[in-house]
Amino acid sequence: MGLPTLHQFQEQVSELLLRHRSLLDVLSKYQQSNAAVNRSVVKSMTECGCIQVHTSKQPYTPEMTLEEAKSALETHKDGDLCEHCLEAVKSEMGKNLFYLSALCNVLDIDLETIVEEESRKCSTLGLFKMS
Repeated sequence: MGLPTLHQFQEQVSELLLRHRSLLDVLSKYQQSNAAVNRSVVKSMTECGCIQVHTSKQPYTPEMTLEEAKSALETHKDGDLCEHCLEAVKSEMGKNLFYLSALCNVLDIDLETIVEEESRKCSTLGLFKMS
C-alpha cells in the first residue's frame, strides 16, 4: 500500500477524534499544536544549539532581479536540526497537521482541495502570491 492521500488522512482523523469534536475545542487544540511546533524549533536553538539564528536586515532592493533577490535573501538559520530535534519538530508538525485536518472535518472542508487550490494559486501568481 502506498502513502496515504490527504483525503485518507483526513478520514482517519475523523475516525480517531472523539474528545475534541467541538469547533472551539478543535480551534484551541490547533492553536496549542502550532505553539508546540514553534516551541520545538526554539528548543533546538536554546537547549540543543544545533541551529542558530543570526538576523540582519534583508539586503533587498527594488532594482534587484528575481535571481539576484533569491541569492541575496537569507533564512537567518545557521546549522541543521540534529536527529533528536528533527524528530521532535516533525512530531509536533504531525500533531499540528492532525488538528488542521480535524478543523477541516468540523468545517466540512476537504484538505486535499485546499492544497490543490493553493498550489494552483502559487502556479498562477508565482512570486506575487507571498508578497
